Amino acid sequence: MSTVDLPSASFAVRVPDAELEPEPLDPAQIVSGTPEVTGKVLWESADGTRLRGIWQITPGVVTDTEADEMFVVVSGRATVEVTGGDTLELGPGVVCVLREGDRTTWTVHETLRKVYAIGC
Repeated sequence: MSTVDLPSASFAVRVPDAELEPEPLDPAQIVSGTPEVTGKVLWESADGTRLRGIWQITPGVVTDTEADEMFVVVSGRATVEVTGGDTLELGPGVVCVLREGDRTTWTVHETLRKVYAIGC
């Protein structure tokens, strides 16, 4: 993940306008389509265990093993199936919490942009 050069003081970022950088997606995670991931780490704790940032994925189907994460969807739409758990419908304004180790399948219907906190 790329990191934006921001001061250590409080700050604000306009999420829809934030320029994101490519983040390679492991081809083994791609189930169908040609999804592309971009993102920007806005803040990281000194020990690297907590991250705050913006992440985006284009349409397609991918699998993932999740971190301890909470995020808010800013734009786009996706369905996330949690293995052994619920199916989550994501869209603008939806807050989602994923548990570390959750195995998920993301079906991205419309390019999805989210603001996240890992290691809450």
